Amino acid sequence: MNWLTGFLKSSVGRKFVMAFTGLFLCFFLVVHLAGNLMLYIGGEAYNNYAHKLHSNEEFLLIAEVLLFSAFALHIALAFTTTLENFRARKKSYKLVETKRDDRTMPLSASTDYTMMITGMIGLFFLVWHISDFKLEFGWEALLEGQNPAQKVGVILANWSRVLIYTLGSVAFGIHVSHGLASACQTIGFNHPKYTPAINVISKVFGVIVAVGFSSFPILANMYPDLLNFSGVVTNSH
Repeated sequence: MNWLTGFLKSSVGRKFVMAFTGLFLCFFLVVHLAGNLMLYIGGEAYNNYAHKLHSNEEFLLIAEVLLFSAFALHIALAFTTTLENFRARKKSYKLVETKRDDRTMPLSASTDYTMMITGMIGLFFLVWHISDFKLEFGWEALLEGQNPAQKVGVILANWSRVLIYTLGSVAFGIHVSHGLASACQTIGFNHPKYTPAINVISKVFGVIVAVGFSSFPILANMYPDLLNFSGVVTNSH
């Protein structure tokens, strides 16, 4: 275990673990988005998906433990790495050094700063999302007796959720648009022949995440019939 402790304490080790947890979370976003797209097929299709997902409680428990562990580890390592990077820089806190010693750029333009901000917004959105759909804080009376698709319709009918969920989705999209390529580079999948394609794929993936997830709250309010929430009770909660 000493080698593992030493590995995690090293800068390289932390970046490797952060990269692998990031890739795992990207995979989760793909699976989660694919499941949510059932809403465009119809309420019944989404309900069947939700029922199958929750019918195997043991598998779901293991998946949730892995997911939350990956999130917690990724966030903790991200804060640690970012803090170390800021402390290691020689320039003023308002400036960030580039690869050339004679050039600096505003802190707000740095990748570290952008990733930190979008990550924090994404974390806020994640906590709110779990509170709405998993814990149902404040929604108990309105969601009682509703099927999964109807619950989605009830929550997304609220305009505050449109703003929160859209902002969170865009933040996740921006985050993974750089994070996916960065993770591939960290684990060694980096070559002049493939890196440009990986960068493009990473940006496209970010757009898909941002547009895909934000489409649900926006369309649920602008075009509720498109999502076909059969029997949904809207509200102004």
